[in-house]
Amino acid sequence: MADTKREIERKYESDDGGLPDLTRVPGVATVLDKGVTHLDATYHDTADERLAASLVTLRRRTGGSDAGWHLKFPVAPGVRDEIRAPLSDTLPDELAALVRSRVRDHALLPVVRLRSDRDVRHLVDADGRLLAEVSVDTVHAERLTGDGGTARWTEIEVELADDGDPAFLDKVEKRLRKTGARPSKSTSKLARALADTTPDGTTATATTDTPATAPEAAPRRKHRPRAAGKPVTAGDHVLAYVRAQRDALVELDPAVRQDVPDSVHRMRVATRRLRSTFRTFRGVLDREATDPVGDDLKWLAAELGLDRDQEVLAERLRSALADLPDTLVAGPVGHRLTTWAEARHAGAHGRLTGILDSRRHLTLLDTLDALLTDPPLRKKAAATPEKALTKAVRKDLDKLAGLVTRALDLPPGTDRDVALHEARKKTKRTRYAAEAAAPALGRPANDLVKAMKSLQGLLGDHQDSVMARQTLRELAAVAHAAGESAFTYGVLHAREEHRAERAEAALPEAWTSITKDLRPWTT
Repeated sequence: MADTKREIERKYESDDGGLPDLTRVPGVATVLDKGVTHLDATYHDTADERLAASLVTLRRRTGGSDAGWHLKFPVAPGVRDEIRAPLSDTLPDELAALVRSRVRDHALLPVVRLRSDRDVRHLVDADGRLLAEVSVDTVHAERLTGDGGTARWTEIEVELADDGDPAFLDKVEKRLRKTGARPSKSTSKLARALADTTPDGTTATATTDTPATAPEAAPRRKHRPRAAGKPVTAGDHVLAYVRAQRDALVELDPAVRQDVPDSVHRMRVATRRLRSTFRTFRGVLDREATDPVGDDLKWLAAELGLDRDQEVLAERLRSALADLPDTLVAGPVGHRLTTWAEARHAGAHGRLTGILDSRRHLTLLDTLDALLTDPPLRKKAAATPEKALTKAVRKDLDKLAGLVTRALDLPPGTDRDVALHEARKKTKRTRYAAEAAAPALGRPANDLVKAMKSLQGLLGDHQDSVMARQTLRELAAVAHAAGESAFTYGVLHAREEHRAERAEAALPEAWTSITKDLRPWTT
């Protein structure tokens, strides 16, 4: 069974390869010599080094106190989450699943072997509490692919103790720098090994824009995107937004599989942002290429929604129940709600994991890579963003205005509920369009994003109330059939109904205020 550990460390190079007197580091009372450990690690990656391109490392290591399989994901500079599994001859399935969004159908191969002699010191305070582990690592690297180059070096590694204060690492660094040590230029031992064992000194890592499979024939491009640097044209800005959402889908995959809170929601938002971008900016990206991708994104968002909607609804109902006086709670309402929520979540999450492993999902990721590598740009992609992006965003906002007006003209009831839900979806699309345009258009687009967030919150609360009332009716029916009182479900239903009425009553004034503040977009 795998477990996860947050790893906070820094690496240094020193010409003499030794350690200064670390008892002079503030807070350190004693330096304990823990001896020398011999480590032997084999790192695995695809032939085009997809994991290394994402700063992800996967290794099988023997020696030391944590022999086994280690999978590390970057969190921030010097911070990684390490997921460990017991030592075995083959890669554990649970770790293989966590890299599937990056690896897909490509085989994982041994790429580098690192043998290290680790001379370890423990820095402890006056109470004997471990503050950090400092080691001098003498490393021998051997590339297992290509020409099979080798390299040797010595480095100093400082790893913060569990639950330690990251500021302590600054104190250690100050002491090391005073004695000539300097921060390592490499982010990890693997990164240095890949660089130092390549004949020309550079790694041949793949970029995430490299398609895993050859894309189908696409329409003729009338404009080529900038290969790198600051976005200039409308096409540059749209592709930058698409690329960010594609990256989010890939990077959030392991978190969703591990059931990390809010990860499903964030992946669903990235999926919706992509689909909305393809629909809004059809003047920039050819819809013949993007519409089929949009269909797959709609499918993925719906699958993600089975878990996310359940999560939001369960939390809403729990909070509503907690707010009720005890005198209004009749029967085992809390227990029934918890049982319903847990059963639905377990089933939804298991299904979602299967979706992430499905051929359709993996092909979608390949298609997004191919689209970014050879984008189906139209003539307007070469236009200035002020012109092309403004026009596209304004078109979405005009459609939203029509939906809000129509909803407000309807009498309360099912038809209005449906109309407000459609307005909510268009609000999200307008918000995402403004987000994509914001780097180019600046404050007007940022103001629109804020306005759409506010409107989305109001409409979202209304839609959540609609769904909560439906669920409460279902739970009440089950409780009644079991011989339990349905009184409390009725009370909660009435409160949700009142909450929806308040949202509807606030909408006209909120919409008037929004349109007044967004005159540059509505004139």
